[in-house]
Amino acid sequence: MKATEIAALFNEPACSHNAKEKSGCARPKPGATAGGCSFDGAQIALLPVADVAHIVHGPIACAGSSWDNRGTRSSGPTLYKTGMTTDLTEQDVIMGRGEKRLFHAIKQAVDDHAPAAVFVYATCVTALIGDDMEAVCKAATQHFGVPVVPVDCAGFYGTKNLGNRIAGEAMFRHVIGTREPDPVPEAAICKLGPGIKVHDISLIGEYNIAGEFWHVAPLFDELGLRILSTLSGDARYREVQTMHRAEASMVVCAKALLNVARKIEETWGVPYFEGSFYGVADMSHALREFTRLLNDPDLTARTEALIAREEARADAALAPWRERLRGKRALLYTGGVKSWSVVSALQDLGMEVVATGTKKSTEEDKARIREIMGPDANMIEDGSPKGLLNAYKDLRADILIAGGRNLYTALKARIPFLDINQEREFGYAGYTGMTELARQLALTMESPVWDKVRRPSPWAQTKTAGTPMVV
Repeated sequence: MKATEIAALFNEPACSHNAKEKSGCARPKPGATAGGCSFDGAQIALLPVADVAHIVHGPIACAGSSWDNRGTRSSGPTLYKTGMTTDLTEQDVIMGRGEKRLFHAIKQAVDDHAPAAVFVYATCVTALIGDDMEAVCKAATQHFGVPVVPVDCAGFYGTKNLGNRIAGEAMFRHVIGTREPDPVPEAAICKLGPGIKVHDISLIGEYNIAGEFWHVAPLFDELGLRILSTLSGDARYREVQTMHRAEASMVVCAKALLNVARKIEETWGVPYFEGSFYGVADMSHALREFTRLLNDPDLTARTEALIAREEARADAALAPWRERLRGKRALLYTGGVKSWSVVSALQDLGMEVVATGTKKSTEEDKARIREIMGPDANMIEDGSPKGLLNAYKDLRADILIAGGRNLYTALKARIPFLDINQEREFGYAGYTGMTELARQLALTMESPVWDKVRRPSPWAQTKTAGTPMVV
C-alpha cells in the first residue's frame, strides 16, 4: 500500500467526529507497541476465514508469536489453525531470495491443503527489503489457479487497529464483489412458510470468539435473514466474495472494519449500522435496526414477536442471577466496541460499572459510554498494573473484567477477575449468552478461594513460644 493510502485509513470518513477534524483511530505514539502492530491486527481480522491458507511472509518469529492467539471457532474447516510461514533467514535477506521462497511456499500450501484461497501477510522484514509481494501473488494466482491475496500489513506501519483496516482494505480490493451469491435453497423458503421473503445480510467485525455467534445465528435463521458472510468469524472465502449483495450490514466493531462497511455502501449501496450482540437490550436493538434498514412490515412484526418471546425467556433465566449480582461493582478495562457494549450487558444484570477503559476506543465509543453511563462516566486509559489496582481500590470494585494480559495482575492482587477478550473460553453474545455471562460473574465473585487466599499466610502469623500455630 502507498503511504498516502495507509495515512487515509487513520482518518475514516464514516466516523461522524471526523467532520470536526478528529481522527477515527488514535494515532500511535513513538515506541508504543503494547497495543500490537499492524501485522498482528491484520491477522486478527482475517484468520477466522477458516478455509484459507494464511502464509506469513517473514522470519518465523512473526508467525510463532501470532499463531492461534484468538479464541475464534469454526463449524467446519480448521485450515486457519495451521501456521504457515516462509521462514526467512539472514541468508535469504542478504541473497534476495524472499520472493522465490514466497512463491514456493504458496505452491506447497496449494499442493498440501487445496485451500479455497491463500492470504499472504507482509512483515517488517519483507517490507524493508522491498519484496514485491503483490506481483508474486498475482503470478501465483495465474500459475496455480487459486486466488492469492496480498495483505500489505508490515508491523511498523502502525497499530493493531490500523492493521484491522488494512486487512479490510485487502478484502475490498481483492475479494468482495468477485462472486455472486448462491440462490436461496428451496428448503429454507419452505421452512419459513408461504409469502415470507428471505433477506440477505452481512456482519462486519464479528469474529465468533468462543463460538458466541452461534447463540445469535438461529434467530436470524428464524426471521429469514440469510447471513451471506461474516467478516470474519467462521467465514468461508466464497462467502466473503458475496458481501456486496447484502441488503443491509451490521458493523459489530467499528474501529476495526468500518472502512469496509463504508466502501461497500459507496460502491454497491448497501446500508449499514453499528450495533452489539452483548446484553438483552442491545441484542433486541440490533434486530430492530435490521428491520428498519430492510423496511419489510412483515419482517418487523415477526421480529417484534421474536424479541418479546426471547426477552421473556431471558428475564426468566436471568432472574436468579440478577438477585446475586445486583449492586455488585465492576471495573471494566477493555477497548473498542466492548468499552460500551459490555457496560450495557452488565447493567442489564443489575450491576454498577464504576469505570470502563477507553485506551483503544474511538470518539463514537466514548460518546456511547456517556450515553449509557451518564455524562460523568468514569473512563480510564491507564492500563498498567498499578493504575488498574489503584482504580479497583479507589472505586471499591468487586470484580475486574479485562483481557488476558491483566489476568496475573488480578491473581497476584487476589481480586476476582473475568476475561472478556479474545482468549476467553465462554461466549457471551445474544440472549442465551447473557445467562452464561451472569453465571461466570457469579461463580467468579462467589468463589470460596478469595476468603482463603486473603488470610495471612501461616508463616506470617505470630505465636507465643512453645504453643502450636493455629491456621
